[in-house]
Amino acid sequence: MGTKFIPMNHLAPSLSGYRGTRAELLLALKKEQPLTARQLAERFGLTPNALRRHLEALEADGVVRHRREVRGVGGPVYEYSLTDVGEALFPRAYGPALTTALEALCDRHGVDSVVTLFRRQWDAVAEQAKPRLSHLPLAGRAQLVAELLSTQGYMAESERVSEGVATLREHNCAIRAVAERFPEVCAAEARFLADVLGAAVERHGRIVDGCNACEYRVSEE
Repeated sequence: MGTKFIPMNHLAPSLSGYRGTRAELLLALKKEQPLTARQLAERFGLTPNALRRHLEALEADGVVRHRREVRGVGGPVYEYSLTDVGEALFPRAYGPALTTALEALCDRHGVDSVVTLFRRQWDAVAEQAKPRLSHLPLAGRAQLVAELLSTQGYMAESERVSEGVATLREHNCAIRAVAERFPEVCAAEARFLADVLGAAVERHGRIVDGCNACEYRVSEE
């Protein structure tokens, strides 16, 4: 049976009980934090008071925090971002237990053994996806791969830049704990993307380096 692709916006109901506007607020902050209350109100078409009620509830839950920011002339603004608890709402496919197991594997066989493990996983995903991608232009391939990555918790999306050029962004790192300990696995992910897309792939940002997304520029070879 083939891989089932699910668009990123289907992820909202899975945020540990958060639904509707509050789930969407969490998703917006995950993608572009920090955001001001005014920016969020404009995006969601809410009045400041209505938005504030949602943000206050999320702060009370400990998943969102704000800081006071002075920007030139005028009064201060309040910027909102996710707390560590809020970040933990998003899928993490590999937790501390697996990281510990990978540490043991690395101690015995070296870091290359960890990279090989992830390469094998990505190779299996690529082989399953390639038949659906072979007849599509690059923009279509990037879109389907983004949907595939989203089913695995990466909150991915693609954007067509020009003919033969696209951007692929992952707003959540499902292997963050592993990537922080073994940054070499990020190279395995880039290799997978180049293979499955049949394109040149350049990384322009990583979540583990403090960026809001892992971003790749994809272009026809």
